[in-house]
Amino acid sequence: MEKWAGGTEADPMEHLELLTVPYLIIAALMTVFWLYQLQVKRADIVDAGWAAGLGIFALYYACYAEGDAGRRATLGLLSGGWSLRLTFHLLADRVLSPNEDGRYQALRQKWGNSSNVKFFFFFQAQAVLAALLSITLLQVAVNKASFAGLSDIIGIALFVVGLVGESAADRQLERFKRDPANKGRTCRVGLWRYSRHPNYFFEWLHWCAYPFLAWPTPYWFLAISGPAIMLYLILKVTGIPPTEARALLTRGEDYREYQRTTSSFVPWFPAAGEAPQN
Repeated sequence: MEKWAGGTEADPMEHLELLTVPYLIIAALMTVFWLYQLQVKRADIVDAGWAAGLGIFALYYACYAEGDAGRRATLGLLSGGWSLRLTFHLLADRVLSPNEDGRYQALRQKWGNSSNVKFFFFFQAQAVLAALLSITLLQVAVNKASFAGLSDIIGIALFVVGLVGESAADRQLERFKRDPANKGRTCRVGLWRYSRHPNYFFEWLHWCAYPFLAWPTPYWFLAISGPAIMLYLILKVTGIPPTEARALLTRGEDYREYQRTTSSFVPWFPAAGEAPQN
């Protein structure tokens, strides 16, 4: 068995056992949220539950893993803070909005009479996804190397840029939506002028911080699973595809022009002919 910082043998299965308790907590939480959506028909609460669940994983690992104390404290502070901000943002932006998020309306319509049963499994799948993503966080928490090396500085810098960028993108879009004059229009202000999904990009960038904070562990390759999974989900599954499909239905040609002139993910200068909005 491979040895690592501190001279002890690294047993990945022993570390993975730390997933059990927080996973059970989050699976129970998702069941409560599913019961809630049965009553109010608001499945979008699952997004806030997923964000909160990752914070629970991070805080549990920070308390009970056996890595460097400074590193674990940093994980709890950074990831816990990220989770708190995103959870409250999703609650305000989706759950407390007048209507259920369009993506879940589409699923409800598609699934018809079986929607309640399918939503139960969908909610539980989010608990499983949170557990899989948390393996990246776990690699940070079990890292016994002394904190504040070069890789840690890079990781914190990526985290800060990701958190600030995602927060700014969310605020810019929220302000745009609040103006009645923008109804039916596509947001092209601030970061949204350079990317059609800057919130997704900076969310993914935040995940790229954790492999640097996890370095070096003998199973460091597990730390890159989080950014890899998130990138796939954003680009191919639950992120950009359904969001853009909904945008095309509601904004039509305006959004098609936005697609033509604006980078889909990585912020970049818009194509010629696209005028900025005030």
